[in-house]
Amino acid sequence: MDKPIAVGATAEIYAWENGQILKLFRPRFSAQTVEREARIARLIHGSGAPVPAVGEVVEIDGRVGLLYERIAGVSMLAALAAQPWRLASFARQLAELQAGLHANAAPDGLPIQRERMGDKIRGAQVAPVELRQRALALLDNLPAGRQLCHGDFHPDNVLLTERGPVIIDWIDATAGYPLADVARSSVLIYFSQPAEGVEFDWKVRLLRYWFHKIYLAHYRRLHPFAEDEFARWRLVNAAARLSENVPEEESLLALL
Repeated sequence: MDKPIAVGATAEIYAWENGQILKLFRPRFSAQTVEREARIARLIHGSGAPVPAVGEVVEIDGRVGLLYERIAGVSMLAALAAQPWRLASFARQLAELQAGLHANAAPDGLPIQRERMGDKIRGAQVAPVELRQRALALLDNLPAGRQLCHGDFHPDNVLLTERGPVIIDWIDATAGYPLADVARSSVLIYFSQPAEGVEFDWKVRLLRYWFHKIYLAHYRRLHPFAEDEFARWRLVNAAARLSENVPEEESLLALL
């Protein structure tokens, strides 16, 4: 293998043979975790969603990897950075893609969204016990669903290709309630820190603010929702996000 063609928090991406890429997970990820991603990816691909085909699980130098179809394209985030004047069209496209996913029932075999969120909240040790208990009580009183939810839907997980947008990184996919998935995206877009080496100046903050605002408004036009229900889902997702060892812990705790 040569140098990785992309590097993320969970894995490095390498070019592979036969039109594939290798997603080589960091050492902390077990074979069982990678097998679970492979199973979920096959379920999503079989549903007809615009996703890469998935190959076999492999082991390289003691690390576990997963082969995927190689997709020629750039992420929406990279395209936005190169063409910031297209912010509004990208934000609307993101909302339309997510709404399209939510129009589909989840394939049998996906994890249940409420159970995954509850497990994450209980595991968010950086949050005081009282906050976690209140978030769990809030979750218990929110509706369930059986729609296809991505669980990590943001501009860096959408590839813009000649064949149209392709959605990647389905490890957090669940059967659940669409508004919960939108609230998760809202937390990711609004609070996540930029990639290493990107200066978090006023221009980046302004772009993020308007992208989030336009994305959310457009999704709401496509699928109207009550603001108070969305706010409750956003709090629950903020609590769950605290289990992921993220740099924006302080901002999420302040929101809670």
